[in-house]
Amino acid sequence: MGLQTAAVAQPVATTMDSLSEKAAFMRESLQKSQTITDNIVSILGSFDHRLSALETAMRPTQIRTHSVRKAHENIDKTLKSAEVILAQFDLARQAEAKILKGPHEDLESYLEAIDQLRRNLKIFSNYKNFKNSEVVTNDTNVLLNKAVSKLEEEFKQLLSSYSKPVEPDRLFECLPNSVRPSSGSPGDQVDSNGKNQSDYEQQRRSSENAVYTPPTLIPPRILPLLHNLAKQMFQAWHHQQLLNIYRDIRSSVLEESLRKLGVEKLSKDDVQKMQWELLEAKIGNWIHFMRIAVKLLFAGERKVCDQIFEGIDSLKDQCFAEVTSSSVELLLSFGDAIAKSKRSPEKLFVLLDMYEIMRELHSEIETLLCGKACTEMREAAFGLTKRLAQTASETFSDFEEAVEKDATKTAVLDGTVHPLTSYVINYVKFLYDYQSTLKQLFQEFEQEEDSNSQLASVTMRIMQALQTNLDGKSKQYKDPALTHLFLMNNIHYIVRSVRRSEAKDLLGDDWVQRHRRIVQLHANQYKRIAWAKILQCLSVQGLTSSGGGSSAVGVDGGNSSGVSRALVKDRLRAFNIQFEELHGKQCQWTVPDTELRESLRLAVAEVLLPAYRSFIKRFGTLVETGKNPQKYIRYSPEDLEGMLGEFFEGKNVNEPKR
Repeated sequence: MGLQTAAVAQPVATTMDSLSEKAAFMRESLQKSQTITDNIVSILGSFDHRLSALETAMRPTQIRTHSVRKAHENIDKTLKSAEVILAQFDLARQAEAKILKGPHEDLESYLEAIDQLRRNLKIFSNYKNFKNSEVVTNDTNVLLNKAVSKLEEEFKQLLSSYSKPVEPDRLFECLPNSVRPSSGSPGDQVDSNGKNQSDYEQQRRSSENAVYTPPTLIPPRILPLLHNLAKQMFQAWHHQQLLNIYRDIRSSVLEESLRKLGVEKLSKDDVQKMQWELLEAKIGNWIHFMRIAVKLLFAGERKVCDQIFEGIDSLKDQCFAEVTSSSVELLLSFGDAIAKSKRSPEKLFVLLDMYEIMRELHSEIETLLCGKACTEMREAAFGLTKRLAQTASETFSDFEEAVEKDATKTAVLDGTVHPLTSYVINYVKFLYDYQSTLKQLFQEFEQEEDSNSQLASVTMRIMQALQTNLDGKSKQYKDPALTHLFLMNNIHYIVRSVRRSEAKDLLGDDWVQRHRRIVQLHANQYKRIAWAKILQCLSVQGLTSSGGGSSAVGVDGGNSSGVSRALVKDRLRAFNIQFEELHGKQCQWTVPDTELRESLRLAVAEVLLPAYRSFIKRFGTLVETGKNPQKYIRYSPEDLEGMLGEFFEGKNVNEPKR
């Protein structure tokens, strides 16, 4: 046991000794490491001190080096600025040389020189520290002003050289064939009714779709040059000078073109004093002038203005307005004078023509006279359209009233169609040539009512006014038969005219049939009044004798019939006298319509001839067996028929032969 313990203790002691040795070695190593660390820290501290001293010594050198680098950079910048300034001076000298030569030789180079001067100004304005910057800027501005002044002269000279009045023939060539005058004056095509020889309504429709080609007012190759000149003047703030030059030249040329065309200034007093035929012709001319002015001359001016002032919107509309204002005023003043002149029925059609041309030109006026600068002219044009519509409408109403109250004492002795009737019917026919215009006219004032029904209503009122007047005029006749013949003729003329015109579609078949019955009624009344008395002569009533004397005999020589020969003779004598009187009088009466005349003769013959044949057949022998039978039986039925064929011819006749 003791041996085992001793054996275990011996290795433990050996291990402990070994560990002690290792621990001692580690302490020794740590002490050496600490010594080395301390030595290194000491050495590094020494280095830090020396580096600080070196940095202190190097700082002045670094500062001098930075200053030198900055100086080099500034020198480079200065040299570059100097190069730019010197280059600008060189360009300025070149530009000055071109400007001193003037724009005549080389306008494009001249304009480039002005642009160069403007660039120089912009560049020098950025070099505020440049010693002579202000002097250079002032000198450049002076040179630039001189250059632009020369541009004004060049613009004026160039615009004036290529601005010439347009000759009328050249304007007429720009018109479509449908509205082109055939001779030198646009008014030559106006007839006595103030309407063009071709139907105005048809012409209006064709002119709406026609192509108008405005004349070339300035050669296309010149327009870009004028545009460049205008642009330079605008950039130099020479706005008013530019406007004045353009207005003075182009407005005078436009006015001269209109003067050559025939446009003249007429006041309201001039219009009032003028004879109607002359005024009517001038109105016809004015309609052509308006179409030519708006569709050709003003359109051409707008095109030129837009091209020259392209990109200069603030001046574009103003220049166009000032060029055209006096010409627009001249044209509209005549229309205004007509619209404000004394109303009369014959003016209605020319008022409608004038209203129609203003309606036709409405869209062009709206397009050409656009913008704030043209507002006054645009409103004046549209105001004239409304005034013409108002005057035409009032003239229409005046006409209706004038028809009803017409008090002319024109005698129509033969009962034919009265001049008032033919005048009114022709008036209405002409109105229906203006159907579309009238419908537009009605819509100006009555937005809700259908324009067709308005036109029909107006026509019916005019027809009724005419019939009312004719009723009054018919009372002038002492012979009631002629009264009815007069009314028959006139109402028949109205009905026939309506049936042959476009008025029939609006008035309708009922209106036509109703008035045809009125015609027939007056024909029957004429027949009754004119022939009732003479037919009494052929009546059997009253022929029987109250006694049986020698004057009452039979047909066979006896007295069984109780018919008085004396009464038969009296009847035949009265018949002859009355028929000859009717023949002499009614041959001078007139039924102008062939069909109506024959119808009326036939109606009389159908009543008169059978009655006469019957009377002669029954009682003729009473006279033929007596003395001088031809004294009583003057006419055979055939003679009467032939003489009836002379009725209503409106001519004097000699005493009829047997």
